[in-house]
Amino acid sequence: MADLILHYAPDNASLIIRLILEEMGLPYDTCLVDRQAEAQRGAAYLKLNPSGQIPALETPDGPISETAAIALWLVDRHAMMGPAPSDADRGAFLKWLFFMSNTLQSGLRMTFYPEKYLGDTSADQALLRAHMQTVLAGHLQLLEHQAQAGHRWFGGAEVSVFDYYVACCLRWCALYPQVRPDWFELGAYPGLHRVVQNLEQRAATQAAQRAEGLGPTPFTAPRLAKPPEGSAI
Repeated sequence: MADLILHYAPDNASLIIRLILEEMGLPYDTCLVDRQAEAQRGAAYLKLNPSGQIPALETPDGPISETAAIALWLVDRHAMMGPAPSDADRGAFLKWLFFMSNTLQSGLRMTFYPEKYLGDTSADQALLRAHMQTVLAGHLQLLEHQAQAGHRWFGGAEVSVFDYYVACCLRWCALYPQVRPDWFELGAYPGLHRVVQNLEQRAATQAAQRAEGLGPTPFTAPRLAKPPEGSAI
């Protein structure tokens, strides 16, 4: 058994960690969290991640949850795919990594699951979704500026954890919610398009495609996942 065990569901936030593990070339095992059976709310999984969110990564140091925390732990533990603590770029890297986690990804969750925030009133859900998509467009423009500016930790010659975090979020922008799929067009963000187009050529992305049924263009022209096991929703 590998020292690292990724508890995942297809095309969930665990995809970001799978891509990072593949890019780093680290041996790891996977354990499916069956969302249809609500396994993420079961006692066994809650011992790993008390919040019941996916992913969790079992490590020699114990289980870690929260996607950005796992990504940062891997960067520091293995000294790759991100600036070291002593690097001058570390502050900017951390700022934008946590922007992805605390701001962009949180906003996406509000568009995907408005009922968790407003209850069952469909009109209110639609208003929240529309508002958040406008807000998210502004967030994406900030990321586009970073892609255009050029950084060693974003869109550079060496792939970073931030690259994959952004790529997965852009994938989900294009796919969800299916009730209003036209709010996002990757072509409006040429810098981001360049970054994710390059990632599609990498062996890590191809491994994730096979493992989670993502299709041949998971970032530039994504389609709903058809995983060999489990469900994305």
